[in-house]
Amino acid sequence: MAEGLDVEAMLERFRERADSVRRRNLPPVGGDERKLFLEQAQFDFQDYAMIADATGSLNDGVLTLRIDLRPSTDD
Repeated sequence: MAEGLDVEAMLERFRERADSVRRRNLPPVGGDERKLFLEQAQFDFQDYAMIADATGSLNDGVLTLRIDLRPSTDD
């Protein structure tokens, strides 16, 4: 399986998933269920977006994702 893995295509799928979560419609729920749904959506977006921003490599069958979590210095 590893030899056929397109790392860039995989990362693009995570970008698409992050975008989908961001556009996800809120179901007709209220109260605590609404709060839980919104919290889960935030975690889903965060997870997908972090992987989508990764730099990936596949060496000797080992997939490595490098994610820089340092604060941005763009000022």
